[in-house]
Amino acid sequence: MLRQVVEGVLVHESAFLQSNAVVVHGGAGVLLVDPGVLADELAGIATDLRVPVGAGFSTHPHWDHLLWHAGFGEVPRYGTARCAAAIHARLSDPDWRAFVAGMIPEDIVEQVPLDDVFGRITGLPAETARIPWDGPSVRIIEHQAHAPGHAALLIEERGVLVAGDMLSDVLIPLLSPFAEDPIEDYLAALRLIEAVAGDADVVIPGHGSVGGAGEVRARIGQDRAYLEALRDGRTPDDPRIGPSAEPGWEWVAGLHDGQRQRLGKGN
Repeated sequence: MLRQVVEGVLVHESAFLQSNAVVVHGGAGVLLVDPGVLADELAGIATDLRVPVGAGFSTHPHWDHLLWHAGFGEVPRYGTARCAAAIHARLSDPDWRAFVAGMIPEDIVEQVPLDDVFGRITGLPAETARIPWDGPSVRIIEHQAHAPGHAALLIEERGVLVAGDMLSDVLIPLLSPFAEDPIEDYLAALRLIEAVAGDADVVIPGHGSVGGAGEVRARIGQDRAYLEALRDGRTPDDPRIGPSAEPGWEWVAGLHDGQRQRLGKGN
Protein backbone atom coordinates (compact mmCIF):
# COMPACT_ATOMS: atom_id res chain seq x y z
CA MET A 1 0.00 0.00 0.00
CA LEU A 2 1.26 3.46 -0.91
CA ARG A 3 1.38 6.00 1.92
CA GLN A 4 1.77 9.73 1.40
CA VAL A 5 4.60 11.31 3.41
CA VAL A 6 4.27 14.82 1.96
CA GLU A 7 2.17 16.16 -0.88
CA GLY A 8 3.23 14.44 -4.08
CA VAL A 9 5.63 11.95 -2.43
CA LEU A 10 4.50 8.48 -1.39
CA VAL A 11 6.23 5.43 0.05
CA HIS A 12 5.59 1.69 -0.16
CA GLU A 13 7.18 -0.32 2.66
CA SER A 14 8.10 -3.90 1.78
CA ALA A 15 7.80 -6.85 4.12
CA PHE A 16 11.51 -7.44 3.41
CA LEU A 17 13.64 -5.37 5.80
CA GLN A 18 11.24 -2.42 5.73
CA SER A 19 12.49 -1.60 2.22
CA ASN A 20 11.07 1.68 0.97
CA ALA A 21 9.99 2.30 -2.61
CA VAL A 22 9.46 6.00 -3.31
CA VAL A 23 6.92 7.55 -5.70
CA VAL A 24 7.24 11.20 -6.75
CA HIS A 25 4.36 12.72 -8.70
CA GLY A 26 5.23 14.87 -11.70
CA GLY A 27 3.53 16.53 -14.63
CA ALA A 28 2.80 13.51 -16.83
CA GLY A 29 3.50 10.62 -14.49
CA VAL A 30 5.63 9.57 -11.55
CA LEU A 31 9.26 8.97 -10.75
CA LEU A 32 9.70 5.54 -9.15
CA VAL A 33 12.77 5.07 -6.94
CA ASP A 34 13.99 1.64 -5.80
CA PRO A 35 10.72 -0.29 -6.28
CA GLY A 36 10.55 -3.60 -4.50
CA VAL A 37 10.87 -6.11 -3.25
CA LEU A 38 8.64 -9.17 -3.64
CA ALA A 39 6.81 -9.92 -6.88
CA ASP A 40 3.37 -9.41 -5.38
CA GLU A 41 4.48 -6.11 -3.85
CA LEU A 42 5.74 -4.85 -7.21
CA ALA A 43 2.44 -5.84 -8.81
CA GLY A 44 0.58 -4.06 -6.02
CA ILE A 45 2.55 -0.86 -6.55
CA ALA A 46 1.77 -0.99 -10.28
CA THR A 47 -1.93 -1.33 -9.49
CA ASP A 48 -1.98 1.37 -6.80
CA LEU A 49 -0.21 4.01 -8.89
CA ARG A 50 -3.21 4.66 -11.17
CA VAL A 51 -1.00 7.02 -13.23
CA PRO A 52 1.81 6.29 -15.71
CA VAL A 53 5.41 5.88 -14.62
CA GLY A 54 7.58 8.50 -16.33
CA ALA A 55 11.00 7.32 -15.12
CA GLY A 56 12.75 5.08 -12.63
CA PHE A 57 15.89 5.46 -10.54
CA SER A 58 18.09 3.00 -8.66
CA THR A 59 20.06 4.53 -5.81
CA HIS A 60 22.77 1.85 -5.92
CA PRO A 61 23.62 -1.51 -7.53
CA HIS A 62 22.37 -3.94 -4.88
CA TRP A 63 19.76 -6.50 -5.91
CA ASP A 64 16.89 -5.09 -3.85
CA HIS A 65 17.25 -1.69 -5.54
CA LEU A 66 17.30 -2.94 -9.14
CA LEU A 67 13.87 -4.51 -9.51
CA TRP A 68 11.10 -3.60 -11.95
CA HIS A 69 7.66 -4.77 -13.08
CA ALA A 70 6.05 -4.90 -16.51
CA GLY A 71 3.18 -2.82 -15.16
CA PHE A 72 5.52 0.13 -14.71
CA GLY A 73 6.08 0.23 -18.46
CA GLU A 74 9.14 0.55 -20.68
CA VAL A 75 10.39 3.92 -19.47
CA PRO A 76 13.86 5.34 -18.82
CA ARG A 77 15.43 3.89 -15.70
CA TYR A 78 18.47 5.69 -14.38
CA GLY A 79 21.33 5.38 -11.94
CA THR A 80 24.71 7.04 -11.63
CA ALA A 81 27.35 6.04 -14.15
CA ARG A 82 29.23 3.99 -11.53
CA CYS A 83 26.04 2.30 -10.37
CA ALA A 84 25.08 1.33 -13.93
CA ALA A 85 28.60 0.12 -14.74
CA ALA A 86 28.62 -2.13 -11.67
CA ILE A 87 25.34 -3.85 -12.47
CA HIS A 88 26.01 -4.05 -16.23
CA ALA A 89 29.27 -5.86 -15.47
CA ARG A 90 27.33 -8.36 -13.39
CA LEU A 91 24.61 -8.84 -16.02
CA SER A 92 27.25 -9.57 -18.67
CA ASP A 93 27.91 -12.88 -16.91
CA PRO A 94 25.64 -15.62 -18.34
CA ASP A 95 25.26 -16.99 -14.81
CA TRP A 96 24.22 -13.67 -13.22
CA ARG A 97 20.87 -15.02 -12.02
CA ALA A 98 22.49 -17.74 -9.97
CA PHE A 99 24.95 -15.25 -8.50
CA VAL A 100 22.25 -12.74 -7.55
CA ALA A 101 19.95 -15.47 -6.22
CA GLY A 102 22.78 -16.53 -3.92
CA MET A 103 22.67 -13.09 -2.29
CA ILE A 104 18.93 -13.24 -1.55
CA PRO A 105 17.65 -14.89 1.66
CA GLU A 106 16.47 -18.42 0.96
CA ASP A 107 13.02 -17.82 2.40
CA ILE A 108 12.16 -15.17 -0.22
CA VAL A 109 14.37 -15.97 -3.22
CA GLU A 110 11.51 -17.59 -5.12
CA GLN A 111 9.42 -14.44 -4.61
CA VAL A 112 11.97 -12.02 -6.09
CA PRO A 113 11.67 -11.51 -9.87
CA LEU A 114 15.11 -11.96 -11.41
CA ASP A 115 13.75 -11.44 -14.90
CA ASP A 116 14.88 -9.77 -18.09
CA VAL A 117 14.18 -6.26 -16.78
CA PHE A 118 16.22 -6.70 -13.62
CA GLY A 119 18.98 -4.08 -13.41
CA ARG A 120 18.44 -2.64 -16.89
CA ILE A 121 19.29 0.93 -15.94
CA THR A 122 20.99 3.72 -17.88
CA GLY A 123 23.96 5.45 -16.32
CA LEU A 124 23.69 9.22 -16.22
CA PRO A 125 26.80 11.23 -17.17
CA ALA A 126 28.99 12.09 -14.22
CA GLU A 127 28.14 15.78 -14.40
CA THR A 128 24.39 15.19 -14.21
CA ALA A 129 23.07 17.13 -11.22
CA ARG A 130 19.37 16.26 -11.49
CA ILE A 131 17.24 13.38 -12.74
CA PRO A 132 15.94 14.14 -16.26
CA TRP A 133 12.18 13.78 -15.97
CA ASP A 134 8.95 15.80 -16.18
CA GLY A 135 8.44 16.60 -12.52
CA PRO A 136 9.84 18.37 -9.45
CA SER A 137 13.60 18.92 -9.43
CA VAL A 138 15.34 15.88 -7.93
CA ARG A 139 18.96 16.58 -7.08
CA ILE A 140 21.49 13.73 -7.26
CA ILE A 141 24.06 13.54 -4.45
CA GLU A 142 26.55 10.90 -5.53
CA HIS A 143 29.06 9.36 -3.14
CA GLN A 144 30.90 6.09 -2.57
CA ALA A 145 29.51 4.98 0.79
CA HIS A 146 27.96 1.50 1.03
CA ALA A 147 28.24 0.74 -2.72
CA PRO A 148 29.86 2.10 -5.90
CA GLY A 149 27.97 5.03 -7.38
CA HIS A 150 25.53 5.31 -4.50
CA ALA A 151 23.21 8.32 -4.73
CA ALA A 152 20.99 10.14 -2.31
CA LEU A 153 18.22 12.22 -3.86
CA LEU A 154 16.95 15.59 -2.67
CA ILE A 155 13.43 16.51 -3.81
CA GLU A 156 13.98 20.19 -3.19
CA GLU A 157 10.42 21.48 -3.69
CA ARG A 158 9.07 18.89 -1.26
CA GLY A 159 11.82 19.03 1.37
CA VAL A 160 12.40 15.29 1.09
CA LEU A 161 15.71 13.43 1.21
CA VAL A 162 15.70 9.93 -0.28
CA ALA A 163 18.78 8.47 1.39
CA GLY A 164 19.24 5.10 -0.28
CA ASP A 165 20.84 2.66 2.16
CA MET A 166 21.88 5.34 4.66
CA LEU A 167 20.32 7.22 7.60
CA SER A 168 18.30 4.25 8.82
CA ASP A 169 16.79 4.05 12.28
CA VAL A 170 17.24 0.26 12.36
CA LEU A 171 20.37 -0.50 10.31
CA ILE A 172 23.87 0.69 11.14
CA PRO A 173 26.07 2.10 8.36
CA LEU A 174 27.05 -0.88 6.21
CA LEU A 175 30.47 -0.38 4.68
CA SER A 176 31.45 -1.24 1.13
CA PRO A 177 33.66 -4.36 1.07
CA PHE A 178 35.40 -3.04 -2.06
CA ALA A 179 36.60 0.33 -0.75
CA GLU A 180 40.19 1.04 0.28
CA ASP A 181 39.01 3.30 3.12
CA PRO A 182 35.33 2.46 3.66
CA ILE A 183 34.92 4.46 6.87
CA GLU A 184 36.28 7.66 5.33
CA ASP A 185 34.16 7.09 2.22
CA TYR A 186 31.11 6.91 4.45
CA LEU A 187 32.07 9.96 6.52
CA ALA A 188 32.66 11.90 3.31
CA ALA A 189 29.20 10.90 2.08
CA LEU A 190 27.63 12.14 5.31
CA ARG A 191 29.37 15.48 4.85
CA LEU A 192 28.03 15.78 1.31
CA ILE A 193 24.49 15.00 2.41
CA GLU A 194 24.71 17.28 5.43
CA ALA A 195 25.84 20.19 3.25
CA VAL A 196 22.78 20.10 1.00
CA ALA A 197 20.01 18.35 2.88
CA GLY A 198 20.36 19.15 6.57
CA ASP A 199 17.19 21.23 6.52
CA ALA A 200 15.03 18.66 4.72
CA ASP A 201 11.74 18.04 6.50
CA VAL A 202 11.54 14.33 5.70
CA VAL A 203 14.14 11.58 5.29
CA ILE A 204 13.30 8.28 3.59
CA PRO A 205 15.92 5.58 4.18
CA GLY A 206 16.27 2.53 1.99
CA HIS A 207 15.31 0.40 5.00
CA GLY A 208 13.52 1.55 8.11
CA SER A 209 11.12 4.24 9.20
CA VAL A 210 10.50 7.54 7.46
CA GLY A 211 11.83 10.39 9.61
CA GLY A 212 10.17 13.75 10.09
CA ALA A 213 11.42 17.24 10.92
CA GLY A 214 14.83 17.23 12.57
CA GLU A 215 15.51 13.60 11.78
CA VAL A 216 17.95 14.24 8.92
CA ARG A 217 20.49 15.91 11.18
CA ALA A 218 19.85 13.47 14.01
CA ARG A 219 20.42 10.44 11.80
CA ILE A 220 23.54 11.95 10.21
CA GLY A 221 24.87 12.49 13.73
CA GLN A 222 24.05 8.95 14.79
CA ASP A 223 25.71 7.42 11.74
CA ARG A 224 28.77 9.64 12.18
CA ALA A 225 29.10 8.68 15.84
CA TYR A 226 28.90 4.98 14.95
CA LEU A 227 31.59 5.30 12.27
CA GLU A 228 33.95 7.32 14.45
CA ALA A 229 33.66 4.76 17.24
CA LEU A 230 34.29 1.93 14.77
CA ARG A 231 37.29 3.78 13.33
CA ASP A 232 38.74 4.42 16.79
CA GLY A 233 38.22 0.88 18.04
CA ARG A 234 35.56 1.91 20.58
CA THR A 235 32.26 0.20 21.28
CA PRO A 236 29.60 2.41 19.68
CA ASP A 237 26.90 3.77 21.96
CA ASP A 238 24.25 3.01 19.38
CA PRO A 239 20.73 1.74 20.11
CA ARG A 240 20.66 -0.13 16.80
CA ILE A 241 23.16 -2.68 18.13
CA GLY A 242 22.38 -2.63 21.82
CA PRO A 243 19.71 -4.18 24.04
CA SER A 244 17.30 -1.42 22.99
CA ALA A 245 17.38 -2.45 19.31
CA GLU A 246 14.00 -2.61 17.60
CA PRO A 247 12.30 -5.99 18.10
CA GLY A 248 13.19 -8.27 15.21
CA TRP A 249 16.38 -6.32 14.43
CA GLU A 250 18.61 -7.79 17.13
CA TRP A 251 20.70 -9.47 14.40
CA VAL A 252 22.12 -6.07 13.41
CA ALA A 253 24.59 -6.45 16.28
CA GLY A 254 26.09 -9.35 14.32
CA LEU A 255 26.62 -7.06 11.33
CA HIS A 256 28.55 -4.71 13.57
CA ASP A 257 30.71 -7.55 14.89
CA GLY A 258 31.45 -8.63 11.32
CA GLN A 259 32.49 -5.14 10.26
CA ARG A 260 34.67 -4.73 13.34
CA GLN A 261 36.45 -8.01 12.61
CA ARG A 262 36.98 -7.23 8.91
CA LEU A 263 38.52 -3.89 9.80
CA GLY A 264 40.67 -5.40 12.53
CA LYS A 265 39.29 -3.01 15.14
CA GLY A 266 38.99 -3.41 18.89
CA ASN A 267 35.95 -4.00 21.10
